[in-house]
Amino acid sequence: MKKTLLLSLLVLLVAGAAGANATAAWTAKTDPALLAATANGATAEFLVVLNTQADLSGAARLSDKVARGRAVYEALTAIATPTQAPLRALLDARGATYRAYWVTNMLWVRGDRALVQTLAARPEVSHVYANTAQRVALPAPTRATQRATTEGIEWNIAFVGAPAVWARGITGQGAVIGGQDTGYDWQHEALKAQYRGWDGRAADHDTSWHDAIHSDNPNTSPGNPCGFDAPAPCDDDGHGTHTMGTMVGATATRNLGLAPGARWIGCRNMEQGWGTPATYAECYEWFIAPYPTGGDPFSDGDPAEAPHVINNSWSCPPVEGCTAPEVLQAVVEAVRAAGIVTVHSAGNSGDNCETITTPAAIYDASFTVGATTVITDDDGNITGDEIAGLSSRGPVTIDGSALRKPDVVAPGVGIQSSFPGNGYATLSGTSMAAPHVAGLVALLISAEPTLAGDVAALEAAITQTALHRTTNQGCGNDTPTSVPNNVYGWGRIDALAAYEALDVPERAFHTLLPVAIRN
Repeated sequence: MKKTLLLSLLVLLVAGAAGANATAAWTAKTDPALLAATANGATAEFLVVLNTQADLSGAARLSDKVARGRAVYEALTAIATPTQAPLRALLDARGATYRAYWVTNMLWVRGDRALVQTLAARPEVSHVYANTAQRVALPAPTRATQRATTEGIEWNIAFVGAPAVWARGITGQGAVIGGQDTGYDWQHEALKAQYRGWDGRAADHDTSWHDAIHSDNPNTSPGNPCGFDAPAPCDDDGHGTHTMGTMVGATATRNLGLAPGARWIGCRNMEQGWGTPATYAECYEWFIAPYPTGGDPFSDGDPAEAPHVINNSWSCPPVEGCTAPEVLQAVVEAVRAAGIVTVHSAGNSGDNCETITTPAAIYDASFTVGATTVITDDDGNITGDEIAGLSSRGPVTIDGSALRKPDVVAPGVGIQSSFPGNGYATLSGTSMAAPHVAGLVALLISAEPTLAGDVAALEAAITQTALHRTTNQGCGNDTPTSVPNNVYGWGRIDALAAYEALDVPERAFHTLLPVAIRN
């Protein structure tokens, strides 16, 4: 009798331990924020990332940008399609709402704790990330006093030397700039002629516009001025239209942008200023291989329609669901592997060290941009610039990488640019600084088309010609003479110097910026 009792007790203990181990296994793969969001029977959005991921290293051996993009697209879809099939069948059987992505091998799902547990417990699942945006009151845009223009050219555009590049016949022609933001007023007088979806007579938005804000998301706001799944570019906030103006904006009488001869395409990744890891990832995916409205991203994507550079004037803090710093890292790395420069604003959490804390500014694959403000004399004339108090600093410590950031800086205070409804507004922030760098990339590709797809060379051309700035702030291992440093990076961009440096024999930029020096 005692032996039977002891045996029963032993079986119970073993079963209990096995159950505890099983629980520990699936919860270890699940964001704590998601566990909290699905407590008490609640449902939430989440991202299911699979173990099997594509090897994109072969794309780097291809010199042609379109070939590189196609190799990345084919490698990613070839992995995602078969490995996701069992999970998709499970979700279909349960009637779950989900969306499949290939930019990294993952699924966006909405469900309860039981579904989270079922998916996280599967051996092919690597991690289940939160995608749980929490809406709070958004801060009003930071506005600043407008500065006078000279011959219709905005001061910030002249300040970084763009007009001297235009004088050499280089305005961005042949380059395509992508932007993911709050959307874009494509019919704005300063943007319409440069929109790739407009040929001067009619509009065709296929492969030039994508809306990642969908009607099946319960977190969206009723009465959004753009609606959802918008078939044409629309801006529900104004932020995106402003950033695009700094890249390409121009009218017959004024120049707002660095590369007025470039074409632009766009993706809405935020709904009235709010995005999630899924909306950001969806725009990145579409940029690698744009597909038409209603098309299948797994089969209808066309890397030949991809942009040369993407501007990202946004951040993804924990309140938007980026509770794990690495959640978008593989996505950004795929964009870079496809030969697309991904420019990112550093954030407006300055002026302390270690304030660059959110995706995607924190990644080595992102070309991160801080903001400067101008210095003036008693008569109001610009005599120079210095780091803006709002600009976030490095190093990046949120993920333990200790990366030196930002990479460069650009004007970001008092930037006049386009605003919806054929309007204009003066705003400040690193969101305003990053578009200068995206525009400069377009100028360089326009001047030397063979640079298209060579992300390392383009970044090096900009960093190695930037106006060096030093600082006594001492962030990370910075000394008062360190260049690069965690406040200015390599320095403030200089469009003319970057253009003139393209005459360096044999395009030596590959050797100018070893990978180790960026870490």
